[in-house]
Amino acid sequence: MASKKTPDQEEILDKHWHMARNDHEISLTEFELALFRGYAAFSRWMEDCAACSHTASENCNGQDYAMLNLIRLHERPKSISDIARLMNRDDISNIQYSTRKLMKAGLIEKHGNTNHKRGIRYQVSDQGIAATERYAAYRRELLVPLTQKISDSEENMEQVTRTLSLLSGIYDQAASIAACHLGPEEDSKT
Repeated sequence: MASKKTPDQEEILDKHWHMARNDHEISLTEFELALFRGYAAFSRWMEDCAACSHTASENCNGQDYAMLNLIRLHERPKSISDIARLMNRDDISNIQYSTRKLMKAGLIEKHGNTNHKRGIRYQVSDQGIAATERYAAYRRELLVPLTQKISDSEENMEQVTRTLSLLSGIYDQAASIAACHLGPEEDSKT
């Protein structure tokens, strides 16, 4: 049960708008705005850390490096569908484009039965291992010390991770429901 706020605790800012008409909607909207800002900051971090980590001959961005690090996860080759599942993505053509960029840069290589498309898996090359080691070193030097300054950082991050995982499932379920109720296509409006 929420406690009533005293007059000096009342918020000055009006957080009501078309997306937030009650306390729950305000909380959800504030969370989503924080998620937008957090994702933007995380994306900038990945871009800048990737820029520190790659050589001049590589034309890879932060998302490519995220994929490169996931391909290296547990030192096991990954298929396109493995990568998509790990990243909770369904934009297979963009994942394929990134794998082509990583291959062209010499950071990954095909592994296994390359005669059949379904048998293709990717593993990190020696050059890719060096790049992911550089990325991890920059991460340890630049990011880890900052996160360690958060009191109870491991416990807090575990709780946030569980919450974000749960919310990922909720958003996926809501997206599936919304997909069943899509409005008429633009073509039918004319």
